[in-house]
Amino acid sequence: MGGIPLRRKIAWLLVTVAFFLFLAACGGGNETSEDNNPEGDGKGEGSGKLVVYTARDQTVVDKVVTMFNEKYPDIQVDVLTMGAQEILERVRGEQSNPGGDFWWGGTQSAFMQAAEEDLLEPYTPSFDDAIEPEHKDPEGRWYGEMLLPEVIMINSDVLDKETGPQDWDDLLDEKWKDEIIIRGVLPSGTMRTIYSAMIYRQDSNNPEPGYKWLEKLDANTKEYAQDPTNLYLKLARQEGTVSLWNLQDILIQAHANNQPFDYIYPESGAPILVDAVGIIKEAKNKENAELFYEFLFDKEVVAELSKETFQIPSRTDIDVDAMPDWYRDLELKELELDWEVLAEKEMEWMEYWDSNIKGQN
Repeated sequence: MGGIPLRRKIAWLLVTVAFFLFLAACGGGNETSEDNNPEGDGKGEGSGKLVVYTARDQTVVDKVVTMFNEKYPDIQVDVLTMGAQEILERVRGEQSNPGGDFWWGGTQSAFMQAAEEDLLEPYTPSFDDAIEPEHKDPEGRWYGEMLLPEVIMINSDVLDKETGPQDWDDLLDEKWKDEIIIRGVLPSGTMRTIYSAMIYRQDSNNPEPGYKWLEKLDANTKEYAQDPTNLYLKLARQEGTVSLWNLQDILIQAHANNQPFDYIYPESGAPILVDAVGIIKEAKNKENAELFYEFLFDKEVVAELSKETFQIPSRTDIDVDAMPDWYRDLELKELELDWEVLAEKEMEWMEYWDSNIKGQN
């Protein structure tokens, strides 16, 4: 008589069972999340957006973004491609409201300038110990992803490694007049580095001898191409037979895109540019930027990119046996430069060149 009615007991039992079924479902979900991938297909966590500003070759961009999305399929990667100097100016202009999350590819000088202006987010990645001190920022605001020797580029249908210019000063010989096509200098981190290095190598304390050298180069230069695509097109058409460019992009164009290009490594040495990366200050998608950071430097990714896109990694702990033949056969002779001086003087030197030398000789 005083007990709980049967209908109420049944209702309470149903509620209790439903509650425990809910807990079991939640527990199963957490277990899956922690394991992340019970089938072992290697897919990682991460979702949302990632906005990347890059100065890298489109072939490299397409390859890396595809690989990244295979691991992180729920991250939408939006890539804006522009010159390294253009990226610096854009990040500077967006400082109060960053539009990008990750800066992928640019000169050491550009990243040093960005760090000085507090445009980059400090981050200590898992591979920090594997990067030489001279290839990273002491406060973790940028890391060199790879090394880029700047070399002499030739049309291999017309010239070969013996008949092309053998060193920087050979470019001033009258035999190369109107044979040289140069990528527009100011928007290009590669060209700014090469031209600044040419000034520095003449006299590190006085730019005047370097300006004289660039005047002679300008006299032999047929044209300044507006972007890399335009440069490749003109060189392939033999509108010119010689240029100055970075080793990686030359090899990509020759082997991946079947362009008639080859390179000559300058006898006196090459400026070896540190091609760097960094997270943009107050990035809206910082966690995804960190995932991209770690992905780019993953040992397996580094080895594959060296095989597929001819990268020279900055990591010092890469197994040489895992690297391609072209990498093992490469002998790098570096032109001695003070990168802090170049970072400080580059803008001044290049503005003088643009206003007083370009196209006037």
